[in-house]
Amino acid sequence: MKFKTVKSQIINTMFKTNEYFDGKVKSIAFSMADGPATIGVMAPGEYDFGTSSVEFMTVTSGELLVKQPGETEWKSYKPFEMFRVEKGVTFKVKAETDTTYLCLYR
Repeated sequence: MKFKTVKSQIINTMFKTNEYFDGKVKSIAFSMADGPATIGVMAPGEYDFGTSSVEFMTVTSGELLVKQPGETEWKSYKPFEMFRVEKGVTFKVKAETDTTYLCLYR
């Protein structure tokens, strides 16, 4: 039993779960050698996100439509496509199907 307790404690310090927009966006946060990251899923919907660091977001399944600050057009990102968002801005994301992503915070 001690092993399970220790294993549970390690998992709890390695990962943090996040939930936004009434549970329509969920992610698991973890640390990498070069900084924090999250892997998550978005249900269909339109969302506004704010940044506190530079973010590199890669779609891993589905599709995201993204409107960066100052832009008037939505841009489509499909699996294995990445976009960068600057620190201290708000950007819009639209998912028409369940979509998964990896986000690196730098």
